[in-house]
Amino acid sequence: MKLYIKNMVCNRCIMVVQSELKKFGLHPVSVELGEVEISDDMNEEEKEALNEVLSQLGFQLISDKKSRWIEQIKNAVVELVHHQEEQIKTNLSTYISEKLHADYSYLSNLFSEVQGVTIEQYYIAQKIERVKELLVYDELSLSEIADELNYSSVSHLSKQFKKVTGLTPTHFRQVKEKKRKPLDEV
Repeated sequence: MKLYIKNMVCNRCIMVVQSELKKFGLHPVSVELGEVEISDDMNEEEKEALNEVLSQLGFQLISDKKSRWIEQIKNAVVELVHHQEEQIKTNLSTYISEKLHADYSYLSNLFSEVQGVTIEQYYIAQKIERVKELLVYDELSLSEIADELNYSSVSHLSKQFKKVTGLTPTHFRQVKEKKRKPLDEV
C-alpha cells in the first residue's frame, strides 16, 4: 500500500517518518521523499490515527490526487536542488515530466492553479534557499556556488538572488541573520 506524505523535504524527514511508522506497528517497504510504501493495508480509522501522529511532527497524509501531484512536483524540485550531486543537463520541464511520468503542461497548470506560483518560480526559490545555505556555510566562493547550482554566470546568480531577496549575495553573506527559511516554507 502506498501512502503520500506532505512536507517531507530531507533525509531526516525520511528517518522520522520511518521511525513513526514502525512505532505505529506498520512495516515500511520503502520510504522516500513524500512517498511511503508499506506492506500492510490500512482502513480509514487507522489512516486518520496515523495522520494525527504525523501531523504533530509537521507532516500530513495526502489523500486527493491533485495534492499528491503537487507534493511530488515539490519533492522532485527539492531533490534536484538540495540532494543531487550533479545538476541536470536537461531543462526543468523535461526533468519533471520524466521523473513523474506525466505531461508537463498538465503538471505546470495544476501547480500554478493550486500553489499560485509556477514550477519555475518554485524552482528558483529553492535554488535561492540553497544559495543562502551555501553562503552561510562560507566554504565556497560565489563562483563555485554559481557553478554548483548550474547558473550560467556569477552575474546571473547575483541578479536572481537580489531580485528574490533584495540583497546581493555578498551583503547576505555579511549579515547572515536568520535569512534562511525551512524548505517546507519556501
